[in-house]
Amino acid sequence: MRSGCQWRLLPNDFPPWKTVYDYYLRWRRNGKWEEIHDALINQVREKAGKKPVPTVGIIDSQSVKSSQKGGLEDMMRVRK
Repeated sequence: MRSGCQWRLLPNDFPPWKTVYDYYLRWRRNGKWEEIHDALINQVREKAGKKPVPTVGIIDSQSVKSSQKGGLEDMMRVRK
């Protein structure tokens, strides 16, 4: 808990960190992590009595960062 997610500090009941990391890389490359994520999201939504796939999306000023400066030009301007 002290370090967040450092591979070398996995709990002792896990396999060696290099083995866990190897599986992580393989699953990330072949899309397995995305499959696991999607399956878990569907299960959580169904358990909450919702459809597996959301039917509505909401974006508001709290969830999207915006700039009050200008547009892309002001963001890309090089400061001297």
